[in-house]
Amino acid sequence: MRLAEWLIERPRWFKRSLLVANDILMLSIALWAAYSLRLSRPYVPSSWSMMLLMAAAPVIGVITFHFRGLYKLVTRFIGPEGTTRIYVAVVMAAGAWGLVVLMSGMPNHPRSVVVIYALVAAGLIRLSRQWAGALLLRGAPEHKPVSFDERKCVIIYGAGTLGVQLLRALNETSQYKAVAFIDNDPSLAGQMVHGVKVLRPEKIGRTIVELNVKEVMLAMPSTLRSERRVAIRALEPYPVLVKTLPALEEIASGHVEVTDLRPIDVEDLLGRDPVAPNMELLSSKVRGKVVMITGAGGSIGSELTRQLLHLGPKTLVLYDLSEVALYDISMEIEELQRHGDKDPEAAILGQTRIVSVLGSVLDRKLAARAIQDYGVDVIYHAAAYKHVPLVEANPFTGLQNNTFGTLVLAELAKELRVERFVLISSDKAVRPTNIMGASKRLAELILQGFAQEPGVSTIFTMVRFGNVLDSSGSVVQRFRNQIKRGGPVTVTHPDIIRYFMSIPEAAQLVIQAGAMATGGEVFVLEMGTPVKIADLARTMIHLSGREVRDENNPDGDIDVEYIGLRRGEKLYEELLIGENTTGTGHPRIFKNNEPILPYDELVIALERLEDAIQRLDESDIQDVLRVTVEGYAPAAAGPPVAGKDEWQPLSRTLH
Repeated sequence: MRLAEWLIERPRWFKRSLLVANDILMLSIALWAAYSLRLSRPYVPSSWSMMLLMAAAPVIGVITFHFRGLYKLVTRFIGPEGTTRIYVAVVMAAGAWGLVVLMSGMPNHPRSVVVIYALVAAGLIRLSRQWAGALLLRGAPEHKPVSFDERKCVIIYGAGTLGVQLLRALNETSQYKAVAFIDNDPSLAGQMVHGVKVLRPEKIGRTIVELNVKEVMLAMPSTLRSERRVAIRALEPYPVLVKTLPALEEIASGHVEVTDLRPIDVEDLLGRDPVAPNMELLSSKVRGKVVMITGAGGSIGSELTRQLLHLGPKTLVLYDLSEVALYDISMEIEELQRHGDKDPEAAILGQTRIVSVLGSVLDRKLAARAIQDYGVDVIYHAAAYKHVPLVEANPFTGLQNNTFGTLVLAELAKELRVERFVLISSDKAVRPTNIMGASKRLAELILQGFAQEPGVSTIFTMVRFGNVLDSSGSVVQRFRNQIKRGGPVTVTHPDIIRYFMSIPEAAQLVIQAGAMATGGEVFVLEMGTPVKIADLARTMIHLSGREVRDENNPDGDIDVEYIGLRRGEKLYEELLIGENTTGTGHPRIFKNNEPILPYDELVIALERLEDAIQRLDESDIQDVLRVTVEGYAPAAAGPPVAGKDEWQPLSRTLH
């Protein structure tokens, strides 16, 4: 044991030197044994030339082992792949030595010696590595011998390539015992894979209970999201920690290791099978163009930036008010471009000029200068205050930024003849109950109004969708942090539901929808099935390996507390105001023709709203929003004061 610990503490070069010395000795013994077996007597070289020829064998072997990477293998964790590499290297070394013998012209040399040498050398090298690995494992602090009963029982969900590689990685750690595979393929049920039985999914509950399984490891391709969700849902009732592997192509080494496992992410729970994008549609309106992204450092803005970079724009103008967010996305894009210089397939990334503009969308002079100086062709307007409680508590700032910031940019886009303006909107704009939603609906009305004006060359459009997974300040992040702290997990209402979409999918669909626009449309993204937030909280608790504590399970780990709806919060969100919805060329993008305001009436409403903001008159703001934004019903606010408002609800037309 002390020897093993001493060896582990030695530097890498020292251990490699020992391996080289071992290999020279083993190869020399193997060659002597080959001659002795062939001649049926202990062999003694008969000449100096023969001694030199024999001395060449271990030298050729060590050189071959070096170039085949045998000395880069960690001896403690060689495994089946490492064994195969050893055998291949030995055969190559024996073959190379055989060529040397042939070229030396040695008379009457028995050719079968080469074959015997390869067989004996392969056995000796493998056995010596196996003995050394066992010795080192006994001395490694993180790999102390674990008795059968102490090993953690785990189930591997998925008996494909990923699952088999994961099994080998688990066996090398000596800390885990894989007790079963679970696989949906009925042809595999009952089969043995490397000594582990494959079971049908319906047997997973009994297996967890009977064998005291503590962890389940998903080894399923990440592209099959629907199958992964089925597996996750099947595991939800059991107090096991669920981990998953990335796709094999995402693992840097190409070989699965235990360290590649990660906890289940929310995208594994709610993500859906992707729809292949229309690449021509994606790039048609941005390739070779100057594209500005406002709010470029935010969740959606930063993902738009990443995806647009791959579509070959001439310039990306990153516009953001937050210095930290702008710096982070700028540095990330710089890294991507630097990587593109080394990867021929990503060389297009380095051809795009990146410009960072620090400022507010309300700064008309700064925004105009950015558009003019860089010749902006397309604007993706993602800059907005989005957190309902904060905007509700700060209505003047929220309306200024979300509504009048959009007005400033839209006016500039029209005046400076920007080709295309795409607003990132929200499902909260539909019959809003809060300032944030009303501010986004007003922004939509501004763009719809500009699109109606004759002679306007800019194509104004907007894309409306629900929540995105794991965005900054999202409920998912809050739940994750609360679970990490041991709870409680706070939910506003037992029946509250929300739509969710991954950030990459949302950004990809926004770009495609923007390319379809002809002017004034409201594009709506198909958000899939709504999610009950209370169920999401419970699922996240279960999949972290803990149990919900409630009246049915008072000994559970984490409470779920209901704290009541916040001001302005709805039980559910909608995506459509009217019913005039038509499909597009993409199965997850729909187009909706909705009620709009004539622009002259909208101008009057905006002037009154701006005046109320300047006077910090929240009551007047509420009055304007009630008569301007269809369906606006502010929560925790009374009706307008009778007689205070002399003007009637504004007339509306259908576009």
